[in-house]
Amino acid sequence: MTVAPPTRVRPDDSGRPVPPGGWLGWISTTDHKRVGAVHPAHASVAATAGPALLVAAVIPAVVHALRRSPLWERIAVPAAVALPLLVLTHAWAVLADLGALRPPGGALVTRPPLLAAAVLFWLPVLARTRHRLDDAGRCLYLFLAAPLLDLPAVGVVAAGRPAAGLAMITGMLPVGVTAAAVTWAWVDREEREARAAGPGPGDAHCANGAFISRSSAVGTGKPGR
Repeated sequence: MTVAPPTRVRPDDSGRPVPPGGWLGWISTTDHKRVGAVHPAHASVAATAGPALLVAAVIPAVVHALRRSPLWERIAVPAAVALPLLVLTHAWAVLADLGALRPPGGALVTRPPLLAAAVLFWLPVLARTRHRLDDAGRCLYLFLAAPLLDLPAVGVVAAGRPAAGLAMITGMLPVGVTAAAVTWAWVDREEREARAAGPGPGDAHCANGAFISRSSAVGTGKPGR
């Protein structure tokens, strides 16, 4: 029976011993260990940025596309209820992801209430319901909601996850962008209405139910004697 000789560690040109499998095998093993160490951080970023984008971008897009659906009228709640409901539900979901208030089931339990609260939050802004806010109310509503929804990100950063906290803030940016867009549309509409309502020197005016033109009324008075 032939016995294989034992594997010896051969030195390379610099005199350092070459590990079994060569330097390529050692580098491959090191890379796998490094990827395994970084993977939880990427998972944490995705776990915070994903729900934020759903709340701030995907759900409002769906509600706006279906803004005339009769379903919204049945489930809509006043803005004074929808805003604190989303703020509290979002904070609870974030703290649950951090492990502070994690319920049995984790995200499978926290995400559905968060998405439902997000739908109720956007209805007073985008849908045609009895609880729809006017232009000034929508601006105040959204500008108040933007910083409140970013508060849980402070807790994420304080828990030692700065990348996840920044990802959450970035995911919530569409709320602020929507607030700015609503404000701009409101100001532009007010200016156009003001220009349309402002009469010129030759425009017709309504006085006592009859339309009288300024230009035609000039010189119609009787001369004094």
